[in-house]
Amino acid sequence: MACCNHCNYKWNAKNVWLLGFSKKGKKCPKCHTRQFISFKGAGPLMGLGYLSGIVAISLIGLFPFIVKLTDKEEHRWK
Repeated sequence: MACCNHCNYKWNAKNVWLLGFSKKGKKCPKCHTRQFISFKGAGPLMGLGYLSGIVAISLIGLFPFIVKLTDKEEHRWK
């Protein structure tokens, strides 16, 4: 798990997720120094993000061609 660069406080998963969506960083809960996501070790993760985006867009584009219609209402989750 991620640790504060200043005081080595171990952040919980919720705070790390919130930090990932923050443009201005987030203060450490213990020492209150502003922390930011480092992208030095995130190269492989960024590649997976792009790949999943490409797959999602492809599936959305193919949806009209792979869907089948029926005249009866069916439950989506069985």
